[in-house]
Parts: sequence; structure tokens; C-alpha cells
Amino acid sequence: MRTIIAVATLTFLLDQMSKYLVVHAMNLKELGRIDVWPPILNFRMAWNYGINFGLFSQDSPLTRWILIIVALAITVGVLWWVSRIVPNRWQKISAGVLVGGALGNVIDRLLYGAVADFLNMSCCGFDNPYAFNVADIAVFAGAFGLILFTSDKKPS
Repeated sequence: MRTIIAVATLTFLLDQMSKYLVVHAMNLKELGRIDVWPPILNFRMAWNYGINFGLFSQDSPLTRWILIIVALAITVGVLWWVSRIVPNRWQKISAGVLVGGALGNVIDRLLYGAVADFLNMSCCGFDNPYAFNVADIAVFAGAFGLILFTSDKKPS
């Protein structure tokens, strides 16, 4: 469990530090856009009140609290599941990455009422209209890792 907590903590801190640096220190919340390495990497301020790609994006307290509860339930579920198996190293890392990302977005919802998204990447003539953040990447990577590195071992 120490590996999971350490990875979750590092992921959470990386997410929150990147948001603070870009959104507040670089003042993206006021500027709205910063071209870093167009079109490959740009910062675009987007307050996401829903889930990925703006789904369920109603700016209402009910939606906010439902999404917080769902993220916390997923976190508890992943930790419960990992505690019931004999996780390999990659499962522990994947669980930690997912948990850290989920908690990073929960903190945003508690502090701002929405998730601070700012990463925008386009390439090869495709103009991506969506923004995301480090926590979003972590949730997807962690979930993918848990699927990819599934073990059949049971606790003894």
C-alpha cells in the first residue's frame, strides 16, 4: 500500500503544481490562452464542470457534488480492489496514478467548483478543441494500466 500512496501523492502534487503554475502564476485564468509550441502544445483555459470532453457539464451544485462523490467512490473502489488481490508492481503504480489523478480533480471541484483544464494539443492539420490536465491523463493512464497489468493471483 505504501507504493500506491507514494505514487498517488506524487501524481496529486504534480497535477496541483502544474495547475497552480499555469493557471495562477502564468495567469492563464486571465489571459485565456498561451501558445507554447503551436500547434503541438498550447495552454487554453477551460473550466470543466462535467466529466471529460464536457459531458454532463451543467454548472450546478448538484452536478458538482455528484461528480465529487463518484470520483471518491472510484478511489475507494480501486483501493479496495487492490487490497483484495496480490498486486504486482505495475498494478500498484497504476492504482496510485489513478487515485492521485482522481483526487487532483476532486480538489479542483472543491476549490473552484470546476476542474481547471489547460493542456491543448493539436497536430497534423487536426485542431483539437478540447483541453485537459495532468489529472485527466493520470486517470486514463491508471485505468489503462490496471486493465493491462491485471493479475490472477489471489491473497493467501
